[in-house]
Amino acid sequence: MTPFRNQASPPVVLTFAASDPSGGAGIQADVLTLSAIGCHPLSVTTALTVQDTAGVASIMAVDAEWVADQARMLLEDMRVDAFKIGLLGSVDNVAAIADLVADYPDVPLVLDPVLASGRGDALADEEMIAALCELLLPLTTVLTPNTLEARRLIERGGDSPTLVECAERLLRLGCAYVLLTGTHDATPRVVNNLYRAPCDLVRSDSWERLPGSYHGSGCTLASAVAAYLAMRRPVEAAVQAAQDYTWRSLVAGFRPGMGQYIPDRLFGMRKPGERA
Repeated sequence: MTPFRNQASPPVVLTFAASDPSGGAGIQADVLTLSAIGCHPLSVTTALTVQDTAGVASIMAVDAEWVADQARMLLEDMRVDAFKIGLLGSVDNVAAIADLVADYPDVPLVLDPVLASGRGDALADEEMIAALCELLLPLTTVLTPNTLEARRLIERGGDSPTLVECAERLLRLGCAYVLLTGTHDATPRVVNNLYRAPCDLVRSDSWERLPGSYHGSGCTLASAVAAYLAMRRPVEAAVQAAQDYTWRSLVAGFRPGMGQYIPDRLFGMRKPGERA
């Protein structure tokens, strides 16, 4: 058989995220999502975690030089079609990654501002949040916070902005789009709103609220947006397709441990009735 040496490469997405040994979230979730959609994932580990499906016990950030060296070697070797950023672990890592991706202004960047675990374990302090807002948001194509994360990113001095005001302030910080997700709201359906600068609502999608809670749903959504952007879909189409993929992975979710459900990112590869 002739080797496929001239086979075209699938879209390449570089993800920066922490390792999750449970496979539910973090870099493992990113790799599964990107692969399932049809991209080739590159992964730079920003932190190691001790966690399971219930929550995060501890985090150890990878040295910023190691993070930069991982990414730099990949970027010198391959053309990247999109970046996806998740949990970064330290202010130094935020700065190092911002410095790297700033050299690729034409590559779309999706930022999932992971500030807490599903159980509520704090994963970012105020210094890290300030660094995200100052250094990474101006480089971001699509920011994907839930409503709790959106408020924490922009609340200052105890004010209580509306969600539209949250989106407006985040867009003012420099990102091109904000996909504000309603997964943490007490509403009958999950409503996700996509805003574009200055603060235009460009699409609103409503999804059935499923019972239970899920470990890694935000990672899945952000990675899916990055995957479809890497495929050169316009932002609005990429966001719609990513939501559809994420919802279907949640419908097919499974509970392998004693904590949250895990989205089945490989749902499309299973036969009907086949166990995840």
